[in-house]
Amino acid sequence: MKINKKLFKAIFVFYIFFLNQSTAIENKILFKVNNQIITSIDVLNEINYLSLINSDFQKLDKQKIYEVSKNSLIREKIKEIDLKKQFVELKLNEEYLNELFKNYSRRIGFKNTNDFRKEIKKNNIKIDSVIKKITIEAFWNQLIIDKFLKNVKINEAYIKKELQNQKMQREYLLSEILFGLEKNNELDNKMKLIKKAISDEGFSKAALIYSISDTSNSGGKLDWINEASLNIKIKSALNNLEIGAHTEPILLPGGYLILKINDIKEVVKEINYEKEFEKIKRAKTNEQLNIMSNLYFNKIKKNIIINEL
Repeated sequence: MKINKKLFKAIFVFYIFFLNQSTAIENKILFKVNNQIITSIDVLNEINYLSLINSDFQKLDKQKIYEVSKNSLIREKIKEIDLKKQFVELKLNEEYLNELFKNYSRRIGFKNTNDFRKEIKKNNIKIDSVIKKITIEAFWNQLIIDKFLKNVKINEAYIKKELQNQKMQREYLLSEILFGLEKNNELDNKMKLIKKAISDEGFSKAALIYSISDTSNSGGKLDWINEASLNIKIKSALNNLEIGAHTEPILLPGGYLILKINDIKEVVKEINYEKEFEKIKRAKTNEQLNIMSNLYFNKIKKNIIINEL
């Protein structure tokens, strides 16, 4: 008897949460992304991984957990397919990989790599799969730099002027939701869904569900950002917000951006202008490269065939 796709997904989601995954789940092919396959075991492993790096993930309902995990894997496969066209081999040298692994461990909240490795093992996650994710992101970032760094435009005179006038440094700890629209007239409906998710489940969970940014898996969390490194449109949107509030959608080339202020700090200190200038210039460069990354991803995605089996 052939089980229809909707019924299989419902059964699959049930098994994820109520039965022993090592014996209950047949390793069935769920999707094909071009010629790359995603299996039921792949989805289970992704669920374990996302649960590890984001404590809010398991608080989603079961169907959303499945959808977020599926979409995360599809995004990764799309990047991998394109990278294999651009590079002979997706392999990092050991020293660089160890440095990336250490930085990644700290970024998601672990004190050191040993603690991260212990949790990986404890949660039945294969270390090779984590290394693969880090490797794909490293090569993707390199690809975006190679393709688009020449297009980055920085107003160095404006940065220097801002620094000279900056008696007090204000920094924001932000989270983001970046989303796109399939139709030009659906912004209001999309915003109602996102605002409801933020209100009912919190910003972090809403980012997991709706954000198309690479930060979505970590609930949209960003590092501390100096306000001098923000573009005028974003700075203006944040200017009158209190901690805990979020902006209305800000139109960017890569989609619509919602930012939440998690914390603000204002520090009076002697500024090393040369060091601070380079820091802000780097942040503005990364901001533009992130926009170009999303635009490029959306472009290549159009040529990818995704089949649900």
